[in-house]
Amino acid sequence: MSSMKTQSAVRIQSLFPVLLASLLVLGTAQLVFDGLKSRKSYVFQFYGNPEKPRKPVFVLPEDRMDGSCNLFEGQWVWDNVSHPLYEENSCPFLVKQTTCLRNGRPDSFYQNWRWQPHACNLPKFDPLKLLDILRDKRLMFVGDSVQRSQFESMVCLLQSVIPEGKKSLERVPPRKIFKAKEYNATIEYYWAPFIVESISDHATNHTVLKRLVNLDSISKHGKSWEGVDVLVFESYVWWMYRPQINATYGSMEEVQEYNVTTAYRIAMETWANWLESAINPHLQKVFFMSMSPTHLWSWEWKPGSHGNCFNESYPIQGSYWGTGSNLDIMDIMHEVLQDLKINVTFLNITQLSEYRKDAHTTVFGERRGKLLTKEQRADPMNFADCIHWCLPGVPDTWNEILYAYLLQGYQNFL
Repeated sequence: MSSMKTQSAVRIQSLFPVLLASLLVLGTAQLVFDGLKSRKSYVFQFYGNPEKPRKPVFVLPEDRMDGSCNLFEGQWVWDNVSHPLYEENSCPFLVKQTTCLRNGRPDSFYQNWRWQPHACNLPKFDPLKLLDILRDKRLMFVGDSVQRSQFESMVCLLQSVIPEGKKSLERVPPRKIFKAKEYNATIEYYWAPFIVESISDHATNHTVLKRLVNLDSISKHGKSWEGVDVLVFESYVWWMYRPQINATYGSMEEVQEYNVTTAYRIAMETWANWLESAINPHLQKVFFMSMSPTHLWSWEWKPGSHGNCFNESYPIQGSYWGTGSNLDIMDIMHEVLQDLKINVTFLNITQLSEYRKDAHTTVFGERRGKLLTKEQRADPMNFADCIHWCLPGVPDTWNEILYAYLLQGYQNFL
């Protein structure tokens, strides 16, 4: 009897390590399984969550604009329900030049106007849809500080749906690069106020007494534009400083004074030649923004007055075209684009922006990198900025229109 008990004890003792090892294996397997389900796990980060597959982008009929509809003819309607599309204090990527409320502007009415085309509706802006369209792609805005505000607007329109740690803004002069890491997408800005090369191409130190433009030189800029999936160009305000401009053509040693419109045409033809030689129209999309209007003299919309855009709170009603928008420049761009052998979409935002005398930064922005002093703000006739725009504001509408065209192109891939 005692021998049987001894044998049973030996069997139990021999099985104990096996049972212990089995429990350890099961426990380890559970820990590994739980770890794989964790968002912090390598497998999750590398492969994604298998329980939540990525939803494909569907461009619905209501997303697509009517091809026959002119998005640029319409009116501004009051809409404090859907606009602004984001809040100023919710976007950490805005620069001081555009944050009018933070800088002391007492009203915010300029944020609540929505552009309504006469014959159709703009597609509702969907940041997730646009990010998916831009997946593995680069969108680059090229131009001056007005174009930079469109870049910042686009960043603000998209960044709110991107989790913390999955987005970043990097400055690599003359570029700014916003990265949406989960989409492997970048929104970029490239400083080139004349598009062609000039002595004002430094990203921050570009204020010079005498501007000098190299009308037939673009290759230095072009190297940074090659292979970009979506390019959005703009160039106007820097040309209009004076009726004439110093420029070179051919020899860099021979500086001549050109009429601005003549110089602009030559520069845009240089740009057009670069496009035809460097752009793959099957893989890249190119847009050109028409001129952003100024509102420097209030007598243009209010006869008999002697002010500017300062203290304006409402858009202009009825037909209006200010003297700050040069029709000769507009004609030149139409002619250059018409002669191009590749397709460039012309976004004619001038007329719709002409109505917005109320939406400039005025005395609630920066001058040469610094906010205006109390004394300067008290002198709006000399210090009001009637060129740049507050954000949220008019540049958001430019991006709504750009979004509509990107959606229109995307349907071809469904």
